[in-house]
Amino acid sequence: MTVEYRGDVAEFNVAPITIAILKGLLTPILTQIVNYVNAPIIARERGINVKESKVSDVEDFTSLITLKVKAGNKTGVVSGALYNKKDPRIVQIDEFPIEAIPEGYMLILDNNDKPGLIGNIGNILGQNNINIAKMHFGRVKAGGKAITVVGIDSPVPPSLLEQIKKLPNVLSAKQIKL
Repeated sequence: MTVEYRGDVAEFNVAPITIAILKGLLTPILTQIVNYVNAPIIARERGINVKESKVSDVEDFTSLITLKVKAGNKTGVVSGALYNKKDPRIVQIDEFPIEAIPEGYMLILDNNDKPGLIGNIGNILGQNNINIAKMHFGRVKAGGKAITVVGIDSPVPPSLLEQIKKLPNVLSAKQIKL
């Protein structure tokens, strides 16, 4: 796990943020209780290498935090920034630029960028009385692979998540709660 702090945030003591990220990663995958005190210890015991890097250079955001997690031959990337110094946004998931508000229940879909996807998602959620609060999209090029982040007001039951995974042009789907 690598956490990169870029821009103004690199000037601060970021250790508490790194620990919070580590706790957030470990909590949903472990049965034992993970807290801010034991998260670094649990990571060390499990052989998880945690690295921090600070870069003062600013690119698109005055402060940007990027998390890279490598497991086996797969690497996942998530970047976040603050808008107006108080409004958090997820601004990148893997290679996809996006602008998603990180709150509540969210569906994260890897999909093909093809017509009909939005309608299919809206129909299946609406038929199951699940309200869409927000939808955010990211793609590298038109017609290629894309990502869809759907903010919803209530959780999706596992059986419905399986139906969503079978929709045309949906490559994978997962639900998270922030």
